[in-house]
Amino acid sequence: MTAPQIQSPRKAAIIGGGVIGGGWAARFLLNGWDVAVFDPDPQAERRVGEVIANARAALPALSDTGLPPEGRLSFASTLAEAVTGADYVQESVSERLDLKHRVLAEIQAASDAPIGSSTSGFKPSELQQGARAPGRIFVAHPFNPVYLLPLVELVPSAATPPDEVAQVQALLRDIGMFPLLVRKEIDAHIGDRLLEALWREALWLVHDGIATTEEIDDVIRFSFGLRWAQMGLFETYRIAGGEAGMRHFMAQFGPALAWPWSKLTDTPPFTEALVDRIASQSDAQSGHHSIRDLERIRDDNLVAFLRALKDRDWGAGRILNAHDQLLAERDVQNATQHVANETELVVLPSWIDYNGHMTESRYLFAGSQTVDQFLASIGAGLDYVRDGHSYYTAETHLRHLAEARAGDRITGRVQVLGHDDKRLHLWISLVRPGPDGETEIATLEQMLLHVDMAAGRTCPAGASVLAQLAARAASDAARPRPAAAGRHVGAGRPLPQPEGAA
Repeated sequence: MTAPQIQSPRKAAIIGGGVIGGGWAARFLLNGWDVAVFDPDPQAERRVGEVIANARAALPALSDTGLPPEGRLSFASTLAEAVTGADYVQESVSERLDLKHRVLAEIQAASDAPIGSSTSGFKPSELQQGARAPGRIFVAHPFNPVYLLPLVELVPSAATPPDEVAQVQALLRDIGMFPLLVRKEIDAHIGDRLLEALWREALWLVHDGIATTEEIDDVIRFSFGLRWAQMGLFETYRIAGGEAGMRHFMAQFGPALAWPWSKLTDTPPFTEALVDRIASQSDAQSGHHSIRDLERIRDDNLVAFLRALKDRDWGAGRILNAHDQLLAERDVQNATQHVANETELVVLPSWIDYNGHMTESRYLFAGSQTVDQFLASIGAGLDYVRDGHSYYTAETHLRHLAEARAGDRITGRVQVLGHDDKRLHLWISLVRPGPDGETEIATLEQMLLHVDMAAGRTCPAGASVLAQLAARAASDAARPRPAAAGRHVGAGRPLPQPEGAA
């Protein structure tokens, strides 16, 4: 059978290397795309590099399958150089329509690739004015940090062909994002309109001396912000309506919309005094942290929130699980050779102890996952267990040989050392691949007993399982027996015995 062809990495061009452009670069790069960045600012390479460094520390912690090999990052000296050969272009320059028109025209003079704009407020029809190929320009508005938050508001205009929209949606899902199609053009799309309403009200609360910046943030992060993170607005209010649901909630609180509870779209006078008050309060609240420190704190918290949602396959966690499934399927499709009885694992943040590396119980877990896959390969998997039989671990000897840290990829391998109809003696090696070869981080030697689960006692394994096990044992007999097999705890130079010890 001919092995599937592995596609060459696709190329994304990022025009504008600020916070959003850097986030886009990180999102594409860490999902295996080659990325070319153009920004004439001499500090752009440093800024983008710092954003990507933060992304490397955070994004892999959200994947249980491991991200694909990182693409190649380059910084182009001209815009034309950046977009040449690109499969996709993301424009993230300053929010000035005249500037965006000039940049978009320059992009289309050198590339026919689809162009997404990170604009927070402009409609796609405004961006497309005077364009050579207006249908290839659309809004792709993300939220910061782009490399962690999955939502991107995808806003086409009437000039954008439906098949173009579908292709871009697929492209964005490929890098783990959730492309929300905004079906009707509107200034500031959906997300920023909601944020703007809250922002205006917050400015009034500070302006009128009712609350400080920290007090307002406390209200959000200790109450409805937690609800919004996993249920949004309408689903939250549906619950607030009790058993009668949303209709009851609307009937109960609808009249309050006519009361003067908020300033709505009115804004306080934007004076120097108001700016100074907000800036000084913000300095008092957060000034003891650098911006990079705050970004890392934010990212660590987001990873923890998102992983909790992922474990429950809810909200944004469902997007992450779907992306893991996509990556796993792609690994199978792109594999040039299937290595039997190898288990691939990623060290997750929850596996890390107070010393900053993988905790002891997770070495046992990784070994258990490896053995489970081995048992499935010889016909003793979950179907076999459901029929009432299983292999139970009777004894394990674990050796710690090297540290593993969050984001490391681990390969587990099994070697059969011996077996009979009721017993199975295994050697498990956990290795960490690296650029200079593999590092063995741990070994586990195990004795397993075959059990009739209903009777609660050992019994001979099924004939089919024993036949497959015998074939595997015969294959493994050609491999060298591990030198440490049979080693007991403390084998080597004897330790002094306590006085009076027998």
